[in-house]
Amino acid sequence: MNQELISEGSHQSPRDRARRIWLSLIGFALALALLGAAYVQWRQYDLLDGTTHFQNDALGWSFFQLEAEQLRLRNEMQQAVLNPQEDPAQKLQLRYDIFVSRLGLVDHERAARIMAAQASYAPTMAQVRTFVKHADRYFGETPQAKLTPDTLKALQTELDTLSVPLHDLSLSASHLLYERVTQRNNAVRTQSKQGIALTFFQCVLLLVFAFVVLRQFRALLQRRERLEILADRLTAARAEAESASRAKSVFLANMSHEIRTPFHGLLGMMSLLQETPLSSQQAGYLHTAKESAHHLLAILNDILDISKLESGSLHVVPEPVDLARLVRDVDALMRVQAQSKGLSLNVTMDSDVPRWVRADPTRLKQILFNMLSNAVKFTAVGHVHLRVEAGTGPAAGCVVFSVIDTGIGMDEATQARVFQRFVQGDDTTSRRHGGAGLGLEISRSLARLMGGDITVKSAPGEGSTFVFSVPLLKIGPPSASAHLPPTGSEGPGRMLKVLVAEDHPVNRIYLEAVLDKLGHQAVFAENGEEAVRAAQEQDFDIVLMDLHMPVMDGFAAARAIRALPLPRGAMPIVALTADAFQDSQEQARLAGMDEMITKPAHLPQLRDLLVRYGGAPSASHAPPSAPAPDSHADIVDRATVEQFHATLSPQKYTALLGSFFESQSAMLSRLRESADAGDRSTVWNQAHALKGAALSLGLRAVVEQAEEVKQAAAGTARPNLHTTLDSLERHLMITRDLCQSLGWLPAAPAQGRTVN
Repeated sequence: MNQELISEGSHQSPRDRARRIWLSLIGFALALALLGAAYVQWRQYDLLDGTTHFQNDALGWSFFQLEAEQLRLRNEMQQAVLNPQEDPAQKLQLRYDIFVSRLGLVDHERAARIMAAQASYAPTMAQVRTFVKHADRYFGETPQAKLTPDTLKALQTELDTLSVPLHDLSLSASHLLYERVTQRNNAVRTQSKQGIALTFFQCVLLLVFAFVVLRQFRALLQRRERLEILADRLTAARAEAESASRAKSVFLANMSHEIRTPFHGLLGMMSLLQETPLSSQQAGYLHTAKESAHHLLAILNDILDISKLESGSLHVVPEPVDLARLVRDVDALMRVQAQSKGLSLNVTMDSDVPRWVRADPTRLKQILFNMLSNAVKFTAVGHVHLRVEAGTGPAAGCVVFSVIDTGIGMDEATQARVFQRFVQGDDTTSRRHGGAGLGLEISRSLARLMGGDITVKSAPGEGSTFVFSVPLLKIGPPSASAHLPPTGSEGPGRMLKVLVAEDHPVNRIYLEAVLDKLGHQAVFAENGEEAVRAAQEQDFDIVLMDLHMPVMDGFAAARAIRALPLPRGAMPIVALTADAFQDSQEQARLAGMDEMITKPAHLPQLRDLLVRYGGAPSASHAPPSAPAPDSHADIVDRATVEQFHATLSPQKYTALLGSFFESQSAMLSRLRESADAGDRSTVWNQAHALKGAALSLGLRAVVEQAEEVKQAAAGTARPNLHTTLDSLERHLMITRDLCQSLGWLPAAPAQGRTVN
């Protein structure tokens, strides 16, 4: 029955197809009728507009006025000739001016188009213009000659010759305009009749269309009922599938536990063995075995967690990595596997490859292990070569890892599917060499997650070359002073002038105290715009730049500083942020930043950073005491607090903590106002600033709740925004009460409450 319903939903019967064809034809005819009606309406408008246009012009009346003024002017001239004793200049001037003004009503381009069919129009207008030219010598704006009886009589004679042509032209214009108006009126009547016919036809089509739509609607209702039955059955099937999936998840969880448990025991025994007396060779073997076990456990944690692989929730965690040492570790682990097959493993690393980079060492090793393991697996004789080089051309800024083998090679069809899940060449290859076909698919996914990619070049019998290119941020080597015990006194060093761009007041106070203890001068800016202005006006040794700030963020500010004239445009810029995601690192690099450190930025971390960039003095501080067992680890990070106490002082920490909680009431109000206004971008920025301040103070619960608010504001969290804000407020109160009970914060004075 399900199959029948699915087939019915997937295929149309001939009757349905015929109904659709008829419906399409009727719709097409209706569209044509509507277009026809629109055309008729447009023609009617055009004709009426033309009729109105010509009526408004009143060209016939204009010709009549010209003729009348010609007669009046002629009469005045006759009177002047018959009565030479009187001075006719004023009256003649008035009549002449009126005559010339009437000439402008008929002597223009539009009148010429209308009177184009009248052969007498052009010569008559030319004759009139000739008369005006002669008369302007005596009646123009600047008369050139004095009017005499003889010249007056000559002008009268010339004007008399215009009487008949102007009279005929006036009659012709009146007849012509009358005929055109009559034609347009008749056309409007015809168009109206056509419009009525089209409207009637349109009504008929609408009735037919409504009838067909009604039948179609009934058919859709029947189809809907059948689909609802199908949906109910599919829901039941889905429930069965989800039940099976849950059973599989339980099985995988149990399997994961069963595999992880002996691995933890294995690692524990290795740790105990490491404490026993060992020769240098045994210590090397143990180190290699321990690295291999750690790496294998990390891979199992990902492969056995199917939900991560299927949902794409695998993440990279970048940190400072000694790339040369990582390559040596990979070489040491894979060389044994290669030698067991009689293969030589060659590893070369170009001198221009940066040694220290920010990367996820576990993921980087996982990719290299998979590539080398595949090369060794499918190579019977010869060698495997790992080449590490700096990218050039399109791959500039990347590190390129190439694995070259002399193995069996692949044809083009195999290359096209070698990165697919559970694909391993052919069945013969799978049986001969083993494996599940997951390694390359996982490696390519990880490479793309890191912003890179893996490609392959191969030919049957000629071996294969897998190329893994990935952008890695070059950094300076970590200072060894971070691992040395404090000396108890500050060594000599140059005081640096540090520009700090940080929008949260608690973080500014904290950084000011740390930089002061390190012996450096700090200048603070509350947003990127202020930081750029300060960099334009003053010289700094280094800039500590928060990435997320109001007005102008850290990325834009870094680009603006890099655009300044040298040497200010070349000052070191270090990103200081609460997130260290790969995309943020890449954006920071593209914006021109030299390095990134994550909040909370503790004193040793800042001291080492400033030593690298300017020879900063060491800070004196007491070694932190061993942390006691913490029953509130989910609320506060005691290690951060202890380090803060040791770095600065408990009094300064208490002052910063008090300032933090005093500002949170206003912060919560702003968050709720922005949430009510639907301004999620502002909510995200404020929550990010709150998270950074809480990180610096070791307030773990507040950090987690601020991150929940950020995710809700970005639309990536399931709870709604107001729910997460309520939770944030509740955890702020819990954290404040705990800090008061631990003596880190003075107890608030008791206040009476009014119960309503």
